[in-house]
Amino acid sequence: MSIALLSLFIPTFFFVSITPGMCMTLSLTLGMSIGVRRSLHMMWGELLGVGLVAAAAALGVATLMLQFPEAFLFLKYAGGAYLAYIGWQMWQSRGKLVLPEDGSAPTEQSPLQLAGNGFITAVANPKGWAFFVTLLPPFLDNSQSLAPQLASLIAVILTLEFICLLIYASGGKALRHLLLNKNNVKMMNRIAGSLMIGVGIWLAFG
Repeated sequence: MSIALLSLFIPTFFFVSITPGMCMTLSLTLGMSIGVRRSLHMMWGELLGVGLVAAAAALGVATLMLQFPEAFLFLKYAGGAYLAYIGWQMWQSRGKLVLPEDGSAPTEQSPLQLAGNGFITAVANPKGWAFFVTLLPPFLDNSQSLAPQLASLIAVILTLEFICLLIYASGGKALRHLLLNKNNVKMMNRIAGSLMIGVGIWLAFG
């Protein structure tokens, strides 16, 4: 991939990635409720999903899947319902992601559960598939080998996506500290829960 194309691709994808969406809202929510460090488990699952979607889109699989959206339905609805359920528990100050009202750390959720949340959110988003189908082809040169080009683009995509996830999770952590300073732990749980419910609804019906 030429330097000229890469210099155009980086700001283009960063702008799209930093725009608020399902994955960034999820990162903000977890940064608020469990902190940046533990949110990293969600992030690697989300990055795995994004990498899978990008590779499949570049290989043309996404075109077929977009023609048959029913292939997404189960994953979309099940994943959305699960995230909304977690959000409802958070709103009621119950579950493993809430901050107890005594200010102690939340009960630890398993890393695989967090990673699964990120993976489902990334893979079950039809808008993500459509975006990669649209974005990637102009940056691929059919006269050259596809594999190294795709590897370079996915490396850039995952790096920028990770940076954006960290930015959102850090913002959530800052909001957490702000609310804790005001002794509004229940309010923080309800804000985080409402965001999580929103992500679930967005995932299922967006």
